[in-house]
Amino acid sequence: MNDVLERLRAEAGQSPEYEVLRTARPEALAASLTSAGLPLWARELAAYRLGLAGDRRAFESLVLLLNHRDPPRCAAAATALAVLADPRTARAAAALATNSLRTAYALHPVRLLTALRAPESVPALMTTLSRLLSPHDPYWRVALACVEGLGSLGDPRARDLLVRAQSHPRLAVAATTALRELG
Repeated sequence: MNDVLERLRAEAGQSPEYEVLRTARPEALAASLTSAGLPLWARELAAYRLGLAGDRRAFESLVLLLNHRDPPRCAAAATALAVLADPRTARAAAALATNSLRTAYALHPVRLLTALRAPESVPALMTTLSRLLSPHDPYWRVALACVEGLGSLGDPRARDLLVRAQSHPRLAVAATTALRELG
């Protein structure tokens, strides 16, 4: 939490709005999410704090941040969404992870799906991994997260796909480990 707050403090610069949002009550935080003209750091701070407090009014903002091009924003959103425990989270993370147009930003949704252990997790990870198994795919880190997630989830439906992943040079060790975890 401190890393997120420090990053957002740095983004805020000298803005007095940072301290206001850092100490604001949930009603003020929720209101800020719909206020016009707030910078991204302010919206992220409000959504992050609400998510960690279990306030579902943060859900939409956190999902948007989970799909952001900036990895630290995605990571913070994934953390808050995991704590939020909104039943819509797994569906949203699965949609982001499986969107072939957004594969570059799928790492944190994939990791979130693993953490959630939801019914949507294994099918989404399998779908994402299956399209990333070409030897020259640039998104091998996302594929690696899928392999590790499938091993952690331990679902036997992933066996054939993990066997295929063993032939990928960057995935071979993780795929072998994941297959061992399947039993």
